[in-house]
Amino acid sequence: MFGKTFDRGCLFVTGGAKSGKSRLALELCNVLPDKEKIFLATAQGLDQEMEKRIRRHKEERSSDWRTIEEPIDVSGVLNRTDREDRVILIDCLTLWINNLYMNYGDGQEAISNHVDDLIRTLSKVRGAVVVVSNEVGWGIVPGDPTSRAYRDTVGFVNQRIARISSKVVVVVSGLPLVLKDA
Repeated sequence: MFGKTFDRGCLFVTGGAKSGKSRLALELCNVLPDKEKIFLATAQGLDQEMEKRIRRHKEERSSDWRTIEEPIDVSGVLNRTDREDRVILIDCLTLWINNLYMNYGDGQEAISNHVDDLIRTLSKVRGAVVVVSNEVGWGIVPGDPTSRAYRDTVGFVNQRIARISSKVVVVVSGLPLVLKDA
């Protein structure tokens, strides 16, 4: 899709659950043979189902991927690992925001500070970063205030990431649609 034209900056991949976002993100990173590959995983194995998903995602990656698991300090990991000769795949923002809600509750100021840090960090990356996130606002409006706040936060964060990204792709039914290719 982008081939070797994507070797620097931020590429944002979004779409619904099980749409093929992670698979596409891996494919986009794997076509960069001259880049060291880092998978920044935000998921936490808090139950058997999530542990199974994490195992499956690890099995999908080849041995040339280095995995860093970080549920909260995503911008800190990016600041420490970003280099011109690396591609970093962040999978996924939706779980990261969930982790922030679990950590800070309804503390919107603390969550906003983490989001602002991430936006600043992504805006100045030297290497290539691929960010994966779900579009959670395409479904039913959640019945409780915390779930609605979470959905709204994900939507606002996705907008901000898309705005600073040089390339944005939405994945629907396994098919990528390029929304932005600056």
